[in-house]
Amino acid sequence: MRKFYLPLSMLCLLATFLLLPVVKAGSNKNLKATSFRPERTAISTALSAEAVASSIYDSLNLDHLGLTKEALLYAYEGQQKLEEKGEVGNPDILTVCDFSQPSDQKRMYVIDVKNLKVLIHTYVAHGRNSGLEYAERFSNRPESLQSSLGFYVTKNTYFGKHGLSLRLEGLEKGFNDKAEARAVVVHGAPYIGDQRLGSRYMGRSWGCPAVPQQIASEVINTIKNGTTLFIYHPSQKYLHGSTVLNG
Repeated sequence: MRKFYLPLSMLCLLATFLLLPVVKAGSNKNLKATSFRPERTAISTALSAEAVASSIYDSLNLDHLGLTKEALLYAYEGQQKLEEKGEVGNPDILTVCDFSQPSDQKRMYVIDVKNLKVLIHTYVAHGRNSGLEYAERFSNRPESLQSSLGFYVTKNTYFGKHGLSLRLEGLEKGFNDKAEARAVVVHGAPYIGDQRLGSRYMGRSWGCPAVPQQIASEVINTIKNGTTLFIYHPSQKYLHGSTVLNG
């Protein structure tokens, strides 16, 4: 497995994360879920991508925020592979949409993997034909109105019918490479957010990872221009067929 040379402080996290402050769960705030800033040193050590991802997960107490560990492990591994291939312009920011969770939970995580901070933790919609409370069906087909799994790189912003929006390039053939043709973008929407809690399920998109309207600009401006966005679901078809994870 490829090795990564990181500050010694990252290695220390593997053994000392239990001493870090525990993040309070159940916060209703979208922003500033938690943060941790390690000391920087000139001493480096070799760690595998899996070890680094596990360290990030534990140090940020992402289990308390609902993120499954598998989602982050796959997301970080894929991001590293994409960075190695020159596909990612800004490797410091990693966005994970964990579609193993229901839509009424905050399942989008924008993580600064360089400075070890959760920048944004909020809701994200799945496609109308992917399911009700849970996303269960996925498609790359135009007009399917379903979400597409896998790795994307963010592109430029524009103003459309949903206001400020962010173009996405799907990087996985057969899974999401038709995202631009389908106009799958990040945009704000009034049908998802705290105001929908208590309903049977959150509103759904036409396949876009839509976020609450009031936080859309914050999300888009944080992740635009060359960061990695990963839409995860424990689908064996995707995990065995991913051209990024298995490339």
